[in-house]
Formats: sequence, structure tokens, C-alpha cells
Amino acid sequence: MSRIANNPVQIPTGVEVTLTAESVRVKGSKGTLDMDMHHLVAVSHEESELKFVAKQRSKLSGALAGTYRALVANMVTGVSTGFSRELTLIGVGYRAQSQG
Repeated sequence: MSRIANNPVQIPTGVEVTLTAESVRVKGSKGTLDMDMHHLVAVSHEESELKFVAKQRSKLSGALAGTYRALVANMVTGVSTGFSRELTLIGVGYRAQSQG
């Protein structure tokens, strides 16, 4: 069983999650994302959390539950706050400047 799948995904305010039998749709201020779910993974929506459970006790279904939990968590982050990339320069010997 995946330990990652045991952690629920917190849904922030302003984000709508729509669950169907085969897909998850996440809608927020930055856009809408859809993803089809695998048949070995069950998703439940309780209050402001999404919980992921493997339908079988196999190695594959446990791995898939953790993978889909991580993917949906990234979807929630993407539609609510977006992603950013930060660069940290450490050391000497190279010239670097930030532009734009």
C-alpha cells in the first residue's frame, strides 16, 4: 500500500472538484484541468478533502493510488496558485544576472 495515498488532498477555497466514475475535474481561478482515473483507484470527496484508496490489495493498485493522489494534488495547486520557478545562485566564478 502506498503511504502517499494515505494523505488526503486539501481543497482550498475557490477550487471546485467534480468527481465522476471515470474522471476528476478541478476548476479554479487559474483554469480547469481534467484527468481520467484508473479503474483500480477509488476517489472520495469528504468536506474539503479528497481521499484516494486502492480497490485491490495488489502492488500495482497501491502504486497507482499514490501516483494519482500526487497528480491530483498538483492539479489543485496548478488551478489555485499556479506554479513558479525559482533559481538560486551559489558560488563564485560564474557571472549571472537576472533579466525579466
